[in-house]
Amino acid sequence: MAKRDYYEVLGVSKTASADEIKKAYRRLAMKFHPDRAKDDSSAEGKFKEAKEAYEVLNDEDKRSAYDRFGHDGVRGAGMGGPGGFSAEGFSDIFGDVFGDIFGGSRRGGPQVFRGADLGYELRLDLEQAVNGESVTIDVPSQVACESCDGSGAKKGTQPVQCTTCGGAGQVRMQQGFFSIQQTCPACKGAGTMISDPCETCHGRGRTRKTRTLSVKVPPGVDDGDRIRLSGEGEAGRSGGPPGDLYVEIRLNPHKLFKRDGADLSCEVPISFAAATLGGEVKLPTLDGNVSLKVPAGTQSGKVFRLRGKGVTMVRDTRKGDLFAQVAVETPVNLTSEQKELLGEFETQLQSGGDKHSPRADNWIDTVKRFFERIGQ
Repeated sequence: MAKRDYYEVLGVSKTASADEIKKAYRRLAMKFHPDRAKDDSSAEGKFKEAKEAYEVLNDEDKRSAYDRFGHDGVRGAGMGGPGGFSAEGFSDIFGDVFGDIFGGSRRGGPQVFRGADLGYELRLDLEQAVNGESVTIDVPSQVACESCDGSGAKKGTQPVQCTTCGGAGQVRMQQGFFSIQQTCPACKGAGTMISDPCETCHGRGRTRKTRTLSVKVPPGVDDGDRIRLSGEGEAGRSGGPPGDLYVEIRLNPHKLFKRDGADLSCEVPISFAAATLGGEVKLPTLDGNVSLKVPAGTQSGKVFRLRGKGVTMVRDTRKGDLFAQVAVETPVNLTSEQKELLGEFETQLQSGGDKHSPRADNWIDTVKRFFERIGQ
């Protein structure tokens, strides 16, 4: 039976890249692997065919010869010896193609472990976030043991080579024609064993310690922003690099302002007389007090926009705005004379009809129409 074209076997074009060829082979190997396709009698043959095609097309010289002369140019290549299949050859290919799934390079070697990243919640006042400053924080974390310099071995001794993996940090497990590489269960990938552990860290190579760090807060940070301190996380194991520390900003509630990105908002209480007659009120901003002109007849809830009185964000040179919402304050604790005067004033207002209270009259009309519509 004539052999099928290797490109056709893998389902790729003749201009396919090495990555495309590897992905195609991975897909077919997973599909037709005998352990996965036990009910398909043709699976083993298709698996071997795909493996042979990959061995040729994955090799630059063999692929070149195949492109020029076809199967005659690579006769015997990829067959893996008698019977057309080599378990050892396949295990090498399997490691190349699936190594990232099963834990790294098939060549092995002692593993190092990067330290864990840490998180820290830093609470700031609005003024601190807007202006920026350096803040000192205390961070509890795992650090390299000072007694053993992080080795985990008692001072004056050294870790010894692991007898299970021979210092490779990884072992191979053979199952049929599969040879899968795994982290050594004895040394956990370190490649070494500690026969005489450090008395301070008990062989762990790390101890818990609270470190004092300085965090430079850039001007304009907002709630939820994160500052990354490289290498300030937990110490790594087996000589691995430390992790990072992520400082998350949380803003404390402010007595005057609420923040929404670059904009600020606040409530400004004004008297009944000021809202009626108009005038000026002192309005606080982050840059100091400013005068806000309130026109006559201002209603409660009216919002005034003060441009450029907000916040400059970390990654934006533009400054936000301040939105001031007016709240007309109802007088309280009135004297008898004040109440009498206010009553006379109300009587005069009512005599003017909707001239003085257009919103109230419109509301009353709306209520009447509502009850008429529902038949009450």
